[in-house]
Amino acid sequence: METGAPLLDIRDLSVDFRQGQDVTHAVKKVSFNIAPGETVALVGESGSGKSVTALSVLKLLPYPAASHPSGEILFRGEDLLDRDERDLRNVRGNDITMIFQEPMTSLNPLHTVERQISEMLKLHKGLSDKAARARTIELLDQVGIREPEKRLQSYPHQLSGGQRQRVMIAMALANEPDLLIADEPTTALDVTVQAQILALLKDLQKRFGMAVLLITHDLAIVRKVADRVCVMKAGEIVEQGATRAIFEAPQHPYTQHLLAAEPKGEPTPIDETKPVILKAEDVRVWFPIKRGFLRRTVDYIKAVDGIDAEVRSGQTLGIVGESGSGKTTLGLALLRLISSKGRIVYQGTEISSLSFAQMRPLRSQMQVVFQDPFGSLSPRMSIADIVGEGLAIHRRDLDGEARRERVAQTLQEVGIDPASMDRFPHEFSGGQRQRISIARALVLEPRLVMLDEPTSALDMSVQAQIVDLLRALQQRHDLAYLFISHDLKVVRALSNNIIVMRAGKIVESGPSAEIFRAPRTAYTKALMAAAFNIEVAPEGVVAQ
Repeated sequence: METGAPLLDIRDLSVDFRQGQDVTHAVKKVSFNIAPGETVALVGESGSGKSVTALSVLKLLPYPAASHPSGEILFRGEDLLDRDERDLRNVRGNDITMIFQEPMTSLNPLHTVERQISEMLKLHKGLSDKAARARTIELLDQVGIREPEKRLQSYPHQLSGGQRQRVMIAMALANEPDLLIADEPTTALDVTVQAQILALLKDLQKRFGMAVLLITHDLAIVRKVADRVCVMKAGEIVEQGATRAIFEAPQHPYTQHLLAAEPKGEPTPIDETKPVILKAEDVRVWFPIKRGFLRRTVDYIKAVDGIDAEVRSGQTLGIVGESGSGKTTLGLALLRLISSKGRIVYQGTEISSLSFAQMRPLRSQMQVVFQDPFGSLSPRMSIADIVGEGLAIHRRDLDGEARRERVAQTLQEVGIDPASMDRFPHEFSGGQRQRISIARALVLEPRLVMLDEPTSALDMSVQAQIVDLLRALQQRHDLAYLFISHDLKVVRALSNNIIVMRAGKIVESGPSAEIFRAPRTAYTKALMAAAFNIEVAPEGVVAQ
Protein backbone atom coordinates (compact mmCIF):
# COMPACT_ATOMS: atom_id res chain seq x y z
CA MET A 1 0.00 0.00 0.00
CA GLU A 2 1.33 3.42 -0.96
CA THR A 3 1.35 6.42 1.36
CA GLY A 4 1.09 10.17 0.83
CA ALA A 5 -1.80 12.31 -0.40
CA PRO A 6 -5.11 10.41 -0.67
CA LEU A 7 -6.33 9.42 -4.12
CA LEU A 8 -9.97 9.91 -3.08
CA ASP A 9 -10.92 12.23 -0.22
CA ILE A 10 -14.59 12.48 0.73
CA ARG A 11 -15.31 15.35 3.12
CA ASP A 12 -18.61 16.00 4.96
CA LEU A 13 -20.67 14.45 2.14
CA SER A 14 -24.44 14.59 2.53
CA VAL A 15 -27.04 13.20 0.12
CA ASP A 16 -30.75 14.04 0.16
CA PHE A 17 -33.55 12.54 -1.91
CA ARG A 18 -36.64 14.63 -2.58
CA GLN A 19 -40.01 13.22 -3.59
CA GLY A 20 -42.61 15.93 -3.71
CA GLN A 21 -42.44 17.70 -0.35
CA ASP A 22 -40.73 14.75 1.39
CA VAL A 23 -36.97 14.82 1.88
CA THR A 24 -34.94 11.74 2.89
CA HIS A 25 -31.49 12.30 4.38
CA ALA A 26 -29.73 9.23 2.95
CA VAL A 27 -26.14 10.24 3.78
CA LYS A 28 -25.16 12.66 6.56
CA LYS A 29 -21.74 14.37 6.61
CA VAL A 30 -19.67 11.29 5.71
CA SER A 31 -15.87 11.69 5.61
CA PHE A 32 -13.18 9.16 4.68
CA ASN A 33 -10.30 8.80 2.23
CA ILE A 34 -8.51 6.16 0.18
CA ALA A 35 -4.78 6.17 -0.55
CA PRO A 36 -3.33 4.89 -3.85
CA GLY A 37 -3.20 1.09 -3.80
CA GLU A 38 -5.32 0.83 -0.63
CA THR A 39 -8.51 -1.16 -0.05
CA VAL A 40 -11.15 0.54 2.09
CA ALA A 41 -14.35 -1.34 2.95
CA LEU A 42 -17.65 0.45 3.49
CA VAL A 43 -19.82 -1.86 5.57
CA GLY A 44 -23.29 -1.76 7.08
CA GLU A 45 -26.77 -3.15 6.67
CA SER A 46 -29.11 -2.45 3.76
CA GLY A 47 -30.27 1.15 3.81
CA SER A 48 -27.21 2.41 5.68
CA GLY A 49 -26.10 4.60 2.75
CA LYS A 50 -23.15 2.55 1.45
CA SER A 51 -24.16 2.38 -2.21
CA VAL A 52 -25.50 5.94 -2.24
CA THR A 53 -22.10 7.16 -1.06
CA ALA A 54 -20.31 5.14 -3.74
CA LEU A 55 -22.67 6.23 -6.54
CA SER A 56 -22.09 9.85 -5.50
CA VAL A 57 -18.40 9.51 -6.39
CA LEU A 58 -19.28 9.16 -10.08
CA LYS A 59 -22.48 11.24 -9.82
CA LEU A 60 -24.62 8.27 -10.85
CA LEU A 61 -27.53 9.09 -8.55
CA PRO A 62 -30.94 10.04 -10.05
CA TYR A 63 -30.43 13.79 -10.29
CA PRO A 64 -32.18 16.21 -9.74
CA ALA A 65 -34.18 14.10 -7.24
CA ALA A 66 -30.86 13.58 -5.43
CA SER A 67 -28.86 16.52 -4.11
CA HIS A 68 -25.73 17.20 -2.07
CA PRO A 69 -26.47 19.80 0.63
CA SER A 70 -22.86 19.62 1.78
CA GLY A 71 -19.55 18.03 1.05
CA GLU A 72 -16.71 17.52 -1.38
CA ILE A 73 -15.50 14.45 -3.31
CA LEU A 74 -11.87 15.15 -4.11
CA PHE A 75 -10.22 12.87 -6.68
CA ARG A 76 -6.56 13.76 -7.11
CA GLY A 77 -7.39 17.05 -5.40
CA GLU A 78 -10.26 18.05 -7.74
CA ASP A 79 -13.88 18.10 -6.59
CA LEU A 80 -15.92 15.70 -8.75
CA LEU A 81 -19.17 17.30 -7.59
CA ASP A 82 -18.14 20.48 -9.48
CA ARG A 83 -17.41 18.61 -12.72
CA ASP A 84 -19.92 18.80 -15.56
CA GLU A 85 -21.24 15.71 -17.32
CA ARG A 86 -18.74 15.97 -20.17
CA ASP A 87 -15.74 15.96 -17.81
CA LEU A 88 -17.21 13.11 -15.77
CA ARG A 89 -17.52 10.91 -18.87
CA ASN A 90 -13.73 10.99 -19.13
CA VAL A 91 -13.42 9.95 -15.48
CA ARG A 92 -16.01 7.16 -15.57
CA GLY A 93 -14.63 3.94 -16.97
CA ASN A 94 -11.18 5.47 -17.35
CA ASP A 95 -9.89 6.77 -14.00
CA ILE A 96 -12.66 5.34 -11.81
CA THR A 97 -14.66 2.23 -12.64
CA MET A 98 -17.39 0.29 -10.85
CA ILE A 99 -18.43 -3.34 -10.47
CA PHE A 100 -22.06 -3.83 -9.51
CA GLN A 101 -23.70 -6.48 -7.35
CA GLU A 102 -25.70 -8.43 -9.93
CA PRO A 103 -23.80 -8.90 -13.21
CA MET A 104 -26.82 -10.33 -15.02
CA THR A 105 -28.68 -7.03 -14.72
CA SER A 106 -25.54 -4.91 -15.23
CA LEU A 107 -24.52 -6.54 -18.53
CA ASN A 108 -26.50 -5.84 -21.69
CA PRO A 109 -28.37 -9.08 -22.55
CA LEU A 110 -28.45 -8.16 -26.26
CA HIS A 111 -24.70 -7.66 -26.71
CA THR A 112 -21.86 -10.19 -26.81
CA VAL A 113 -19.02 -10.24 -24.32
CA GLU A 114 -16.65 -8.88 -26.99
CA ARG A 115 -18.86 -5.94 -27.84
CA GLN A 116 -19.39 -4.92 -24.22
CA ILE A 117 -15.68 -4.94 -23.33
CA SER A 118 -14.35 -3.56 -26.60
CA GLU A 119 -16.83 -0.67 -26.38
CA MET A 120 -14.92 0.60 -23.33
CA LEU A 121 -11.60 0.34 -25.14
CA LYS A 122 -12.79 2.12 -28.27
CA LEU A 123 -14.54 4.88 -26.32
CA HIS A 124 -11.70 5.74 -23.94
CA LYS A 125 -8.57 4.54 -25.77
CA GLY A 126 -9.60 4.96 -29.39
CA LEU A 127 -8.47 1.43 -30.29
CA SER A 128 -9.23 -0.12 -33.67
CA ASP A 129 -11.51 -3.16 -33.95
CA LYS A 130 -8.52 -5.49 -34.26
CA ALA A 131 -6.63 -3.95 -31.33
CA ALA A 132 -9.77 -3.89 -29.16
CA ARG A 133 -10.41 -7.57 -29.91
CA ALA A 134 -6.84 -8.53 -28.96
CA ARG A 135 -7.05 -6.50 -25.74
CA THR A 136 -10.44 -8.06 -24.91
CA ILE A 137 -8.97 -11.56 -25.23
CA GLU A 138 -6.06 -10.49 -23.01
CA LEU A 139 -8.44 -9.10 -20.37
CA LEU A 140 -10.62 -12.22 -20.33
CA ASP A 141 -7.49 -14.30 -19.87
CA GLN A 142 -6.34 -12.05 -17.01
CA VAL A 143 -9.61 -12.47 -15.13
CA GLY A 144 -9.51 -16.25 -15.46
CA ILE A 145 -11.95 -16.97 -18.31
CA ARG A 146 -10.82 -20.22 -19.91
CA GLU A 147 -10.44 -20.29 -23.70
CA PRO A 148 -11.32 -16.59 -24.01
CA GLU A 149 -11.46 -16.65 -27.81
CA LYS A 150 -14.44 -19.01 -27.60
CA ARG A 151 -16.24 -16.70 -25.16
CA LEU A 152 -16.06 -13.54 -27.27
CA GLN A 153 -19.38 -14.23 -28.99
CA SER A 154 -21.15 -15.45 -25.85
CA TYR A 155 -24.10 -13.53 -24.42
CA PRO A 156 -24.49 -12.97 -20.65
CA HIS A 157 -27.18 -15.65 -20.24
CA GLN A 158 -24.75 -18.24 -21.66
CA LEU A 159 -22.28 -17.67 -18.80
CA SER A 160 -22.34 -18.83 -15.18
CA GLY A 161 -22.66 -16.30 -12.36
CA GLY A 162 -18.93 -16.44 -11.67
CA GLN A 163 -18.08 -16.00 -15.36
CA ARG A 164 -20.43 -13.00 -15.64
CA GLN A 165 -18.76 -11.38 -12.66
CA ARG A 166 -15.35 -11.98 -14.24
CA VAL A 167 -16.58 -10.27 -17.42
CA MET A 168 -17.71 -7.31 -15.31
CA ILE A 169 -14.25 -7.15 -13.73
CA ALA A 170 -12.62 -7.31 -17.19
CA MET A 171 -14.77 -4.34 -18.29
CA ALA A 172 -13.88 -2.42 -15.13
CA LEU A 173 -10.16 -3.04 -15.61
CA ALA A 174 -10.09 -2.47 -19.37
CA ASN A 175 -8.55 0.98 -19.04
CA GLU A 176 -6.43 0.22 -15.95
CA PRO A 177 -8.24 2.61 -13.59
CA ASP A 178 -6.72 4.20 -10.50
CA LEU A 179 -9.82 3.48 -8.39
CA LEU A 180 -12.17 0.50 -8.54
CA ILE A 181 -15.52 0.71 -6.72
CA ALA A 182 -16.83 -2.81 -6.04
CA ASP A 183 -20.47 -2.78 -4.85
CA GLU A 184 -21.25 -6.18 -3.25
CA PRO A 185 -19.21 -7.95 -5.97
CA THR A 186 -19.62 -11.46 -4.53
CA THR A 187 -23.03 -11.44 -2.80
CA ALA A 188 -24.82 -13.51 -5.46
CA LEU A 189 -21.99 -16.06 -5.85
CA ASP A 190 -21.19 -19.43 -4.31
CA VAL A 191 -18.62 -19.54 -1.53
CA THR A 192 -15.93 -21.14 -3.69
CA VAL A 193 -16.57 -18.68 -6.54
CA GLN A 194 -16.52 -15.86 -3.98
CA ALA A 195 -13.07 -16.96 -2.87
CA GLN A 196 -11.88 -17.07 -6.50
CA ILE A 197 -13.23 -13.58 -7.28
CA LEU A 198 -11.69 -12.08 -4.14
CA ALA A 199 -8.32 -13.67 -4.89
CA LEU A 200 -8.58 -12.37 -8.47
CA LEU A 201 -9.36 -8.82 -7.34
CA LYS A 202 -6.47 -8.90 -4.88
CA ASP A 203 -4.06 -10.11 -7.56
CA LEU A 204 -5.23 -7.56 -10.14
CA GLN A 205 -5.08 -4.76 -7.58
CA LYS A 206 -1.46 -5.62 -6.84
CA ARG A 207 -0.64 -5.89 -10.54
CA PHE A 208 -2.18 -2.55 -11.54
CA GLY A 209 -1.65 -0.65 -8.28
CA MET A 210 -5.35 0.20 -7.97
CA ALA A 211 -7.15 1.59 -4.97
CA VAL A 212 -10.38 -0.28 -4.14
CA LEU A 213 -13.54 0.93 -2.43
CA LEU A 214 -15.32 -2.27 -1.38
CA ILE A 215 -18.99 -2.06 -0.42
CA THR A 216 -20.32 -5.11 1.38
CA HIS A 217 -22.31 -6.42 4.32
CA ASP A 218 -20.20 -9.59 4.53
CA LEU A 219 -17.63 -9.03 7.26
CA ALA A 220 -15.79 -12.26 6.43
CA ILE A 221 -14.87 -10.73 3.07
CA VAL A 222 -13.77 -7.49 4.74
CA ARG A 223 -11.45 -9.35 7.08
CA LYS A 224 -9.78 -11.06 4.11
CA VAL A 225 -9.16 -8.12 1.79
CA ALA A 226 -9.55 -4.67 3.40
CA ASP A 227 -6.81 -2.45 4.83
CA ARG A 228 -9.28 -0.14 6.55
CA VAL A 229 -12.99 -0.27 7.41
CA CYS A 230 -15.70 2.39 7.61
CA VAL A 231 -18.88 1.24 9.38
CA MET A 232 -22.09 2.98 8.28
CA LYS A 233 -25.43 3.16 10.03
CA ALA A 234 -28.43 5.26 9.00
CA GLY A 235 -26.35 7.37 6.63
CA GLU A 236 -23.49 8.09 9.04
CA ILE A 237 -20.06 6.58 9.60
CA VAL A 238 -20.13 5.46 13.22
CA GLU A 239 -16.64 3.96 13.31
CA GLN A 240 -13.60 3.69 11.06
CA GLY A 241 -10.08 2.39 11.41
CA ALA A 242 -7.61 -0.36 10.51
CA THR A 243 -9.30 -3.69 9.76
CA ARG A 244 -7.49 -5.61 12.49
CA ALA A 245 -8.30 -2.97 15.12
CA ILE A 246 -11.98 -2.89 14.16
CA PHE A 247 -12.32 -6.67 14.27
CA GLU A 248 -10.32 -7.21 17.45
CA ALA A 249 -11.62 -4.26 19.48
CA PRO A 250 -14.74 -2.65 17.99
CA GLN A 251 -15.70 0.51 19.90
CA HIS A 252 -19.19 1.37 18.67
CA PRO A 253 -22.16 -0.80 19.81
CA TYR A 254 -23.38 -1.06 16.20
CA THR A 255 -20.02 -2.43 15.03
CA GLN A 256 -20.10 -4.93 17.90
CA HIS A 257 -23.62 -5.90 16.82
CA LEU A 258 -22.52 -6.47 13.20
CA LEU A 259 -19.56 -8.61 14.24
CA ALA A 260 -21.78 -10.72 16.49
CA ALA A 261 -24.51 -11.09 13.85
CA GLU A 262 -23.82 -14.56 12.52
CA PRO A 263 -26.25 -17.50 12.36
CA LYS A 264 -25.75 -19.37 15.61
CA GLY A 265 -27.30 -22.18 17.58
CA GLU A 266 -27.79 -25.87 16.95
CA PRO A 267 -30.39 -27.67 14.85
CA THR A 268 -33.27 -29.41 16.58
CA PRO A 269 -31.95 -32.77 17.94
CA ILE A 270 -32.78 -35.83 15.83
CA ASP A 271 -35.64 -37.95 17.14
CA GLU A 272 -35.63 -41.32 15.34
CA THR A 273 -39.14 -42.09 16.63
CA LYS A 274 -40.67 -39.33 14.52
CA PRO A 275 -42.25 -40.37 11.21
CA VAL A 276 -40.45 -40.05 7.90
CA ILE A 277 -42.18 -37.25 5.99
CA LEU A 278 -40.35 -37.68 2.68
CA LYS A 279 -38.22 -40.50 1.31
CA ALA A 280 -36.62 -40.59 -2.13
CA GLU A 281 -34.78 -43.38 -3.93
CA ASP A 282 -32.76 -43.09 -7.15
CA VAL A 283 -34.31 -39.76 -8.18
CA ARG A 284 -33.21 -38.65 -11.66
CA VAL A 285 -33.89 -35.50 -13.66
CA TRP A 286 -32.35 -35.70 -17.13
CA PHE A 287 -32.88 -32.94 -19.70
CA PRO A 288 -32.58 -34.16 -23.31
CA ILE A 289 -30.14 -32.53 -25.74
CA LYS A 290 -31.79 -32.48 -29.18
CA ARG A 291 -29.97 -31.82 -32.44
CA GLY A 292 -30.49 -32.07 -36.17
CA PHE A 293 -33.43 -31.35 -38.43
CA LEU A 294 -35.58 -34.00 -36.75
CA ARG A 295 -34.54 -32.84 -33.25
CA ARG A 296 -33.40 -36.27 -32.18
CA THR A 297 -32.11 -36.74 -28.64
CA VAL A 298 -28.34 -37.19 -28.83
CA ASP A 299 -27.49 -36.91 -25.13
CA TYR A 300 -28.78 -35.77 -21.74
CA ILE A 301 -27.90 -33.12 -19.16
CA LYS A 302 -28.03 -35.13 -15.95
CA ALA A 303 -29.12 -32.37 -13.57
CA VAL A 304 -30.01 -34.90 -10.87
CA ASP A 305 -28.59 -38.37 -11.20
CA GLY A 306 -29.55 -41.15 -8.79
CA ILE A 307 -30.21 -39.30 -5.51
CA ASP A 308 -31.44 -40.95 -2.29
CA ALA A 309 -32.79 -38.70 0.49
CA GLU A 310 -34.88 -38.84 3.65
CA VAL A 311 -36.26 -36.26 6.08
CA ARG A 312 -38.28 -36.81 9.26
CA SER A 313 -40.87 -34.63 10.93
CA GLY A 314 -39.27 -31.81 12.91
CA GLN A 315 -35.91 -32.21 11.18
CA THR A 316 -33.93 -30.47 8.45
CA LEU A 317 -32.14 -31.97 5.46
CA GLY A 318 -29.54 -29.54 4.12
CA ILE A 319 -28.78 -29.73 0.39
CA VAL A 320 -25.54 -27.90 -0.41
CA GLY A 321 -23.27 -27.38 -3.41
CA GLU A 322 -22.27 -24.79 -5.96
CA SER A 323 -24.56 -23.23 -8.57
CA GLY A 324 -25.40 -25.81 -11.22
CA SER A 325 -24.87 -28.74 -8.86
CA GLY A 326 -28.56 -29.70 -9.04
CA LYS A 327 -29.71 -28.53 -5.57
CA THR A 328 -32.82 -26.64 -6.61
CA THR A 329 -33.69 -29.14 -9.35
CA LEU A 330 -33.64 -31.92 -6.73
CA GLY A 331 -35.86 -29.91 -4.40
CA LEU A 332 -38.39 -29.21 -7.15
CA ALA A 333 -38.38 -32.89 -8.13
CA LEU A 334 -38.97 -34.05 -4.55
CA LEU A 335 -42.02 -31.78 -4.35
CA ARG A 336 -43.18 -33.05 -7.75
CA LEU A 337 -42.98 -29.56 -9.26
CA ILE A 338 -40.94 -30.94 -12.20
CA SER A 339 -40.91 -34.37 -13.81
CA SER A 340 -38.45 -36.95 -12.56
CA LYS A 341 -37.70 -40.66 -12.49
CA GLY A 342 -37.27 -42.73 -9.35
CA ARG A 343 -39.34 -43.35 -6.22
CA ILE A 344 -40.66 -40.53 -4.01
CA VAL A 345 -42.75 -41.38 -0.94
CA TYR A 346 -44.59 -38.68 1.03
CA GLN A 347 -45.99 -39.74 4.43
CA GLY A 348 -46.22 -43.37 3.30
CA THR A 349 -47.83 -42.60 -0.07
CA GLU A 350 -45.82 -43.01 -3.25
CA ILE A 351 -46.30 -39.80 -5.20
CA SER A 352 -43.84 -40.46 -8.04
CA SER A 353 -46.52 -41.38 -10.55
CA LEU A 354 -49.35 -39.12 -9.37
CA SER A 355 -50.81 -36.71 -11.92
CA PHE A 356 -51.07 -32.95 -11.43
CA ALA A 357 -54.71 -33.30 -10.37
CA GLN A 358 -53.89 -36.13 -7.95
CA MET A 359 -51.11 -34.04 -6.38
CA ARG A 360 -53.34 -31.03 -5.79
CA PRO A 361 -54.80 -32.16 -2.42
CA LEU A 362 -51.21 -32.59 -1.13
CA ARG A 363 -49.99 -29.17 -2.25
CA SER A 364 -51.13 -27.40 0.91
CA GLN A 365 -48.90 -29.76 2.92
CA MET A 366 -45.80 -28.99 0.79
CA GLN A 367 -44.76 -25.35 0.63
CA VAL A 368 -41.81 -23.37 -0.77
CA VAL A 369 -39.92 -20.26 0.37
CA PHE A 370 -37.81 -18.79 -2.43
CA GLN A 371 -34.47 -16.97 -2.49
CA ASP A 372 -35.58 -13.51 -3.58
CA PRO A 373 -38.37 -12.26 -1.31
CA PHE A 374 -39.11 -9.29 -3.56
CA GLY A 375 -39.28 -11.25 -6.81
CA SER A 376 -41.50 -13.96 -5.31
CA LEU A 377 -44.15 -11.54 -3.98
CA SER A 378 -46.57 -9.92 -6.41
CA PRO A 379 -46.07 -6.14 -6.32
CA ARG A 380 -49.75 -5.62 -7.22
CA MET A 381 -51.15 -7.56 -4.25
CA SER A 382 -51.41 -6.51 -0.62
CA ILE A 383 -49.75 -8.64 2.04
CA ALA A 384 -53.18 -9.85 3.19
CA ASP A 385 -53.97 -11.08 -0.34
CA ILE A 386 -50.51 -12.65 -0.83
CA VAL A 387 -50.57 -14.62 2.44
CA GLY A 388 -54.28 -15.45 2.16
CA GLU A 389 -54.21 -16.61 -1.48
CA GLY A 390 -53.46 -20.22 -0.56
CA LEU A 391 -56.31 -20.26 1.96
CA ALA A 392 -58.74 -19.14 -0.74
CA ILE A 393 -57.72 -22.17 -2.82
CA HIS A 394 -57.20 -24.89 -0.20
CA ARG A 395 -59.50 -23.77 2.66
CA ARG A 396 -62.75 -22.85 0.98
CA ASP A 397 -64.60 -23.52 4.23
CA LEU A 398 -63.19 -20.23 5.58
CA ASP A 399 -65.04 -17.02 4.78
CA GLY A 400 -63.27 -13.71 4.12
CA GLU A 401 -63.25 -12.66 7.76
CA ALA A 402 -61.90 -16.01 8.95
CA ARG A 403 -59.19 -15.94 6.30
CA ARG A 404 -58.15 -12.46 7.35
CA GLU A 405 -57.99 -13.54 10.97
CA ARG A 406 -55.81 -16.55 10.06
CA VAL A 407 -53.51 -14.26 8.02
CA ALA A 408 -53.19 -11.87 10.98
CA GLN A 409 -52.28 -14.75 13.33
CA THR A 410 -49.64 -16.07 10.95
CA LEU A 411 -48.10 -12.65 10.31
CA GLN A 412 -47.85 -12.08 14.05
CA GLU A 413 -46.16 -15.46 14.44
CA VAL A 414 -43.40 -14.53 11.97
CA GLY A 415 -42.89 -11.10 13.53
CA ILE A 416 -44.90 -8.86 11.18
CA ASP A 417 -47.40 -6.40 12.63
CA PRO A 418 -50.87 -7.56 11.45
CA ALA A 419 -51.91 -3.91 11.22
CA SER A 420 -49.65 -3.62 8.14
CA MET A 421 -51.34 -6.41 6.17
CA ASP A 422 -52.95 -4.01 3.71
CA ARG A 423 -49.59 -2.59 2.64
CA PHE A 424 -47.66 -3.74 -0.45
CA PRO A 425 -44.30 -5.60 -0.69
CA HIS A 426 -42.24 -2.53 -1.69
CA GLU A 427 -43.17 -0.91 1.64
CA PHE A 428 -41.22 -3.54 3.60
CA SER A 429 -37.50 -4.23 4.08
CA GLY A 430 -35.82 -7.33 2.64
CA GLY A 431 -35.96 -9.17 5.97
CA GLN A 432 -39.63 -8.30 6.43
CA ARG A 433 -40.43 -9.50 2.91
CA GLN A 434 -38.79 -12.83 3.66
CA ARG A 435 -40.86 -13.13 6.84
CA ILE A 436 -43.95 -12.50 4.70
CA SER A 437 -42.83 -15.28 2.31
CA ILE A 438 -42.48 -17.61 5.29
CA ALA A 439 -45.96 -16.59 6.50
CA ARG A 440 -47.40 -17.40 3.07
CA ALA A 441 -45.98 -20.93 3.35
CA LEU A 442 -46.92 -21.36 7.00
CA VAL A 443 -50.54 -20.19 6.79
CA LEU A 444 -51.61 -23.53 5.24
CA GLU A 445 -50.11 -25.50 8.16
CA PRO A 446 -47.78 -27.61 5.97
CA ARG A 447 -45.79 -30.65 7.07
CA LEU A 448 -42.88 -30.07 4.64
CA VAL A 449 -41.28 -26.77 3.59
CA MET A 450 -38.61 -26.36 0.92
CA LEU A 451 -36.39 -23.34 1.64
CA ASP A 452 -34.41 -22.38 -1.47
CA GLU A 453 -31.54 -20.04 -0.49
CA PRO A 454 -33.92 -18.11 1.86
CA THR A 455 -31.18 -15.98 3.46
CA SER A 456 -28.64 -15.35 0.68
CA ALA A 457 -30.10 -11.96 -0.31
CA LEU A 458 -30.19 -10.69 3.29
CA ASP A 459 -27.81 -8.82 5.58
CA MET A 460 -25.89 -10.88 8.15
CA SER A 461 -27.92 -9.63 11.12
CA VAL A 462 -31.20 -10.29 9.25
CA GLN A 463 -29.91 -13.75 8.28
CA ALA A 464 -29.41 -14.56 11.96
CA GLN A 465 -32.97 -13.40 12.75
CA ILE A 466 -34.48 -15.53 9.95
CA VAL A 467 -32.50 -18.61 11.06
CA ASP A 468 -33.76 -18.17 14.64
CA LEU A 469 -37.31 -17.73 13.32
CA LEU A 470 -37.13 -20.86 11.14
CA ARG A 471 -35.78 -22.92 14.04
CA ALA A 472 -38.54 -21.68 16.39
CA LEU A 473 -41.28 -22.36 13.83
CA GLN A 474 -39.90 -25.85 13.18
CA GLN A 475 -39.99 -26.72 16.87
CA ARG A 476 -43.46 -25.22 17.35
CA HIS A 477 -45.09 -26.92 14.36
CA ASP A 478 -42.90 -30.02 13.98
CA LEU A 479 -42.02 -29.00 10.42
CA ALA A 480 -39.73 -30.92 8.10
CA TYR A 481 -37.38 -28.67 6.10
CA LEU A 482 -35.54 -29.20 2.83
CA PHE A 483 -32.94 -26.46 3.20
CA ILE A 484 -31.12 -25.62 -0.06
CA SER A 485 -28.14 -23.31 0.27
CA HIS A 486 -24.49 -22.64 -0.53
CA ASP A 487 -24.10 -20.71 2.76
CA LEU A 488 -22.59 -23.34 5.03
CA LYS A 489 -22.82 -21.17 8.15
CA VAL A 490 -26.60 -21.10 7.83
CA VAL A 491 -26.71 -24.79 6.93
CA ARG A 492 -24.69 -25.68 10.03
CA ALA A 493 -27.09 -23.74 12.26
CA LEU A 494 -30.22 -25.47 10.90
CA SER A 495 -29.51 -28.88 9.37
CA ASN A 496 -29.51 -32.28 11.07
CA ASN A 497 -28.30 -34.10 7.97
CA ILE A 498 -26.56 -32.87 4.83
CA ILE A 499 -26.34 -33.90 1.20
CA VAL A 500 -23.37 -32.40 -0.65
CA MET A 501 -24.08 -32.28 -4.39
CA ARG A 502 -21.82 -31.79 -7.39
CA ALA A 503 -22.78 -32.19 -11.05
CA GLY A 504 -26.09 -33.82 -10.14
CA LYS A 505 -24.63 -36.48 -7.84
CA ILE A 506 -24.11 -36.84 -4.10
CA VAL A 507 -20.41 -36.60 -3.27
CA GLU A 508 -20.94 -36.83 0.49
CA SER A 509 -23.84 -37.20 2.90
CA GLY A 510 -24.46 -37.83 6.57
CA PRO A 511 -25.10 -36.11 9.91
CA SER A 512 -24.36 -32.40 9.82
CA ALA A 513 -22.07 -32.36 12.86
CA GLU A 514 -19.99 -35.22 11.45
CA ILE A 515 -19.51 -33.63 8.02
CA PHE A 516 -18.59 -30.25 9.46
CA ARG A 517 -16.16 -31.84 11.89
CA ALA A 518 -14.45 -34.15 9.42
CA PRO A 519 -15.37 -33.72 5.74
CA ARG A 520 -14.22 -36.72 3.71
CA THR A 521 -14.08 -35.56 0.09
CA ALA A 522 -11.82 -32.91 -1.42
CA TYR A 523 -14.88 -31.06 -2.78
CA THR A 524 -16.52 -30.76 0.65
CA LYS A 525 -13.19 -29.66 2.15
CA ALA A 526 -12.95 -26.92 -0.50
CA LEU A 527 -16.48 -25.72 0.34
CA MET A 528 -15.62 -25.63 4.06
CA ALA A 529 -12.36 -23.78 3.49
CA ALA A 530 -14.07 -21.13 1.34
CA ALA A 531 -17.06 -20.71 3.69
CA PHE A 532 -15.19 -20.46 6.97
CA ASN A 533 -11.83 -19.09 5.80
CA ILE A 534 -10.11 -22.09 7.38
CA GLU A 535 -7.45 -24.64 6.64
CA VAL A 536 -8.36 -28.29 6.25
CA ALA A 537 -5.82 -30.73 7.61
CA PRO A 538 -4.66 -33.59 5.34
CA GLU A 539 -6.50 -36.16 7.45
CA GLY A 540 -9.73 -34.24 6.81
CA VAL A 541 -10.39 -32.70 10.23
CA VAL A 542 -11.36 -29.05 9.96
CA ALA A 543 -8.89 -26.78 11.73
CA GLN A 544 -10.99 -24.00 13.27
